[in-house]
Order: sequence, then C-alpha cells, then structure tokens
Amino acid sequence: MNRENTPIRALILDMDGVLWRDQQPIGDLPEIFRRIEEGGYKVALATNNATLSIQQYLNKLEGFGVHLDAWQIVNSAEATAAYLEKLFPEGGRIFMIGENGLEETLNRRGFVHSDDDEEEVIAVIAGLDRKLTFEKLGKAARHIQSGVLFIGTNPDRSFPTPKGLIPGAGAILAALESATDIKATIIGKPQPEMYLLALQRLGTHPEQTLVVGDRLETDIAGAQAIGCKTGLVLSGVADELAGMAWRPKLDYIEADLTTLIEIL
Repeated sequence: MNRENTPIRALILDMDGVLWRDQQPIGDLPEIFRRIEEGGYKVALATNNATLSIQQYLNKLEGFGVHLDAWQIVNSAEATAAYLEKLFPEGGRIFMIGENGLEETLNRRGFVHSDDDEEEVIAVIAGLDRKLTFEKLGKAARHIQSGVLFIGTNPDRSFPTPKGLIPGAGAILAALESATDIKATIIGKPQPEMYLLALQRLGTHPEQTLVVGDRLETDIAGAQAIGCKTGLVLSGVADELAGMAWRPKLDYIEADLTTLIEIL
C-alpha cells in the first residue's frame, strides 16, 4: 500500500494527556467519540499507564460519558502480565512497585506480590506508584541485585496532572537502575507489542491507522517504528517546537484531540 495515499480507517489513542489529565477530561469526550464513530473510524486506546486495570479504565471512561468494550483497551499492565506468563506459565511470587490496577492484572495471571524479604521472587515489576516509599525502593533494589528479572511497565519519565507534570514510572526505573547498575526490560511504548495487539484487534494495517499521543519518545516513536501514521496533540507533555523538530516528520500536530478529529 502507498502509505501517503492510504485513507485512515482506525485510530489508536493514548489516554493520559490526550483524553484526560488525571480526573479532568480534555475536551468534550462524548462528543469526540461521537465524531469518531460518525467518521466511520474504528478506535482503540493504548496507554503505558499501568495503575488501572482494563475494567477500571472502562469505569473511568463511563464516568466521562464514553462507553467502550474491553477489547478496545490495551495497557502496559496487560502487556507485562502476558510477557511474564510466557516466561513463567505457572505463575509465581514477584516484587511489585505499582498500584492496584497493576497488582490485580498480575494476580489474574498467577503472579502474586510478596513483601517478605525472606521469600524468593521470580521478578521485580516496576511501574508508576504514587505511594512509593524509600523502603519499597530498597527492597526492589536488593531483589534486582540478586539477579532476578527486572521489568519496567513503561519508560514514561513524567505523568500529566491538572497541576502539571509529576514523576512517572520512568523516574522510578531511573532510581532503581542507578542504584543497581542494571537496566530494566521495558514492556510498554515505544516497544511494539501494545500497538501490534491493538492493530490485531482493530483488523487494520499500520498505514491505515493513526496513532494519537502526547509524548514523542514513546507514543510517536513506537508508532513510527511499525509504520503507523502519527498525530501529536499538545495537551499533554510535548510542545509544538519539539513536535516540529521531530524526525521522521509527524503527519499531524494539533492543539488537542478535538482539533485533530475536526480536520480528519
């Protein structure tokens, strides 16, 4: 297919910084999704945020007046659980830095958090944890130094909130990597797994699919790596100058998702 002339049939949307900042929606979300449906586009959501389970994301969307199905949502918690399951099909004890959504997702696949220093674990999983303590960082570092698998749900260094950016999962990974001199295996964007799963569910080719995100080094880089069209919105992390300077060149740079949907 000729990428430039191929019409867009589907959208893969990031969430934080695109649809909302924490609990604050960005634009009229019901109207945005009505326009997406009216335009005949299939839609999936793909987020590096592992703090919520798929059901919790569905509940959050419904709270904003948007109704989607579970298959339309892919997050790094699910991708991390799937990755672990391939390596350890019988499950096992892990040490986790993260929030309830990540823990629930891992538990469903047979991976249970152990906070006991005396118990052996098969892996350390680190994601965004807004109740992180120095004690938890220390336990994680000791496990990592013992040689167990070290996984980061995503590399996002910051996290958008209505009051501004706060440290993200990548900042926590940086602390652990600095303390242990061991690099984490990254599961979320810009790694391709989440986008490939979304494409499979949508039934579209990359050149038919527009990925919309607010972060160049993850949302956009991951999408470009597999040949998707790209749209940067300026409602989250990246600014227009960074977007204009980014190579390969983006297909769209717009203020927010509302503006982008209007011009499609």
